[in-house]
Parts: sequence; structure tokens; C-alpha cells
Amino acid sequence: MSLLDGSLRLSATGPLAPEHAWARYTEPRRWSVWAPQIREVDYPQAVVEPGTHGRVRGVGGVVAVFTVDEVDHATRTWAWSVRSGPLRVRLLHGVEPAPGGGSTAWAEVHALWPVVVGYAPVARWALGRLVTP
Repeated sequence: MSLLDGSLRLSATGPLAPEHAWARYTEPRRWSVWAPQIREVDYPQAVVEPGTHGRVRGVGGVVAVFTVDEVDHATRTWAWSVRSGPLRVRLLHGVEPAPGGGSTAWAEVHALWPVVVGYAPVARWALGRLVTP
């Protein structure tokens, strides 16, 4: 691990029930609805499955390939590794019931610090949209 390696956990809480937020998180065909940085997803499964691969096209035509590393439906957590050119990002995701109702969605971003810091505002915005109907 280098001094440039970074990690940050982001979260957002909203009124959407945890099971609905979880479905949005784990169904790639729905990612572009709540994640404004994603324009298109090419993925063979309806729901993320460990060991599978796909591709996302983002803002400005940026393409990233990904591998789904793990999925745990019981704990509503999943992880994937994303690569675009020389950039590598590992993301861990989860959804939890929020106190008083609704859900809290979170993401842990692991990458070089400049990537983590640059991606954080976009990820925070997307998480807020994820937990809002």
C-alpha cells in the first residue's frame, strides 16, 4: 500500500424503504436512474452476482469495466472492482434501515487519494438519489 492510497466512507439517508434501495443498488439496469455519472450499463445479469463482469459508460463517454467481487443479500452489502484505463477503484456498498424509517445507503471508495477526493461529491449526490423515491 502506498501513501497515495485512500479510503473514504460516504452515506446518505432518505425515505425509501431498505428493500427498495437495495433493489436499486443491485439491479444494474437501474443505475443510471439514480447515479447521474452513469449513462449506460452493459451487464448480462438482472441482479449483480459475484464473479461476473460488465461495463459502464459515464459522462463524457468514459468507459469503465468492472467485476462484481461479492454480494450478500442477507446483509445488503456488495463490492466491485472498477477499472478505466490506469485508474482502479474498489467500491463496497450497503443499505441499512434508518432510525425512524427509510434507509441509509453507504459506499466505501478505495483508490488513489486524488480519485477518492474527486469521486466523493458525485458519489454522495448519487447516494442521496438512491434513497429518495
